[in-house]
Amino acid sequence: MQESQVKKMMSYRWLVWGTLALSYVIVFFHRLAIGVVREDLVNTFGITGTTFANIGSTYFYAYMVMQIPSGILADSLGARKTVSIGTLMAGIGSIIFGLAPNLFMVFFGRLLVGIGVSVAFIAILKVLSQWFKESEFATMAGITSFVGNMGGIMAQTPLALMVAYFTWRNTFAAIGVISIIIAILCYIIVRNSPQEMGLPTIDEIEGTVKKTPVAERPPLMKSLIQALSNPYTWPGFFTFAGFFGAHVSLTGTWGNSYLVDVYGLAPEVAPNYLMVSVLGLAIGSIVVGKVSDSMKLRKLPMIIFGGIYVLCWAILVFMGGGKPPIGILYPLLFVLGFTCAAFTLGWSCGKEVNHPAIAGISTSIVNIGGFFGGAVLPPILGRVFDTYGGTLEAVQLYQKAFMYCFIFAVVGYLFTFLVKETRCKNIFMINENS
Repeated sequence: MQESQVKKMMSYRWLVWGTLALSYVIVFFHRLAIGVVREDLVNTFGITGTTFANIGSTYFYAYMVMQIPSGILADSLGARKTVSIGTLMAGIGSIIFGLAPNLFMVFFGRLLVGIGVSVAFIAILKVLSQWFKESEFATMAGITSFVGNMGGIMAQTPLALMVAYFTWRNTFAAIGVISIIIAILCYIIVRNSPQEMGLPTIDEIEGTVKKTPVAERPPLMKSLIQALSNPYTWPGFFTFAGFFGAHVSLTGTWGNSYLVDVYGLAPEVAPNYLMVSVLGLAIGSIVVGKVSDSMKLRKLPMIIFGGIYVLCWAILVFMGGGKPPIGILYPLLFVLGFTCAAFTLGWSCGKEVNHPAIAGISTSIVNIGGFFGGAVLPPILGRVFDTYGGTLEAVQLYQKAFMYCFIFAVVGYLFTFLVKETRCKNIFMINENS
């Protein structure tokens, strides 16, 4: 094995990952952008709170339904083509959303965006499993989430400023064009594995000798059934659903209105608070992954981070009758986002309890959870606002709505106790042989 080939592999993997990470920035931008343009959509199309929430949820329903197909595509078609096609579709959807003449086209554009971006993260996880060491997986997944969350930060105050200056229509059309450019870059630069470039694999570089023979990869449907029927796949699913569903309901849909209605903040100031929470999630994603890989533990970090996350929601919902002092909001929302990152370890757990050859499918099942929560919870809050908006004061109204977020967070936390400890290694063959 030539040293130059090893160096090329170890450097080119960052270019592959970095290009895919750009596509993931687009994913997070669209995930959270809808909350900032709520008033624009209401004024343009005259929609209710429930309809607005359903526009936001269209992204998550599409994302959720596409997760298993995304895993299948990542395992069969490969990350390069999957992400290129998906990001191209998201770009077209964003342009349609921005130029939509009616509500139908708004939903259609949002649907295309959701389908397009849905393939990115699973494909990135698949690439990580090919270009990076197993002991690096959770850390790299966390770094990827951090970079993606930069898109979420762009969807707060920067988006509010862009919309004020360029209008919401022009802004989303421009994001669509940028997405198409990124799709082209993905096709040109990304390779599914080092072998495609004639480079040595991680196992070859490390001289790894498997202690147990790797089982032959099962057929596609058998792989899917195997992952679905594995009880250890599911705790990560429900933790992701509870934690992320609650967080995205706040940062991506109703948080901006909450800060304006309850605290009287100006519309251009309110996104600053949500941006802090998104930044907390970004940083927490790196920290929890690094802590987990360093400790060689998955379950304990999830329990500790998750417990603090539930406590933050309790403070937000119950302190001051649903209106905590504004002076604590910045640190509270940061810690809430930071500890929400516990769910990111669910991807590693899902991968490590299933056949190593179906990393795309197993992580995609876990990934469905977050987008199930993100699709279901915001409309529940929307119905609360439509039902009680004329009878309750703002503080009581948002407390009643956010109680559902607290419940989701608690349910997600309970499932962290059911996580199978893998000690950061794939244990599928161990379980099969025991």
